[in-house]
Amino acid sequence: MALRDTLEFGHADRKAIYEYVERHGTVSPAEVQDRLGIDPGGFRHHVAILKRDGQLEETDSELHVTIDAGAEEEYAAGEVSFHIRPARQEDLAGIVGAIRQVAEEKTYIEGESVADEIDHEQALLRHNELESRMFFVATVEDEVVGWVHLYAPELEKLGHTAELTVGVVEGYRGHGIGSHLLARGLEWAGSNGYEKVYQSVPSSNEEAIAFLEAHDWETEAVREDHYKLNGHYVDEVMMAIEL
Repeated sequence: MALRDTLEFGHADRKAIYEYVERHGTVSPAEVQDRLGIDPGGFRHHVAILKRDGQLEETDSELHVTIDAGAEEEYAAGEVSFHIRPARQEDLAGIVGAIRQVAEEKTYIEGESVADEIDHEQALLRHNELESRMFFVATVEDEVVGWVHLYAPELEKLGHTAELTVGVVEGYRGHGIGSHLLARGLEWAGSNGYEKVYQSVPSSNEEAIAFLEAHDWETEAVREDHYKLNGHYVDEVMMAIEL
């Protein structure tokens, strides 16, 4: 299921099953059936249709939301080989760890907010009537070393925009991982109908601003003294790119 697909279920129980799984990230069929009180035959029928329609998948006896986001790609840069692929629910802890590691080194308030949210919800990918959330990850030997995240409110007046965060842990920078992640995220956003992608960065994070500018992002506005970091006021640099 592509992120911008309209959510249509055709049956109230089918909708309830999808929404329960979507809220919880990954959950056993038995738990969903028990919590929703749907008879076993009807439950199996509805799950089969949700799988057929590309709305749910079952992996290791756990249900999770399906979002069509392309294949895994392999790259090599010097002695570093890495993969970039759509994130899976089981990547949640690795993504939270990578974001927090980057945020500790360089102030990344938007990234920290994303980490806090997914850690609290314990649901990585979201796609419902109010919001959508997608991740891609960079991995080295199955370790998450970078991420790109896109968030979009499902509101008509904002439906053409998405917010992005991207980062790579310090030991793996300088190999093009961040550029590949950014390109993958923007390519996917464009193919799903988004026209503009944006993010905000503290002015003190000069490295992040330079990275985005090198990839044709532009500063749209600056909010003076928007952040207070370590007792000092810092401007917010609001950046965006048209797709």
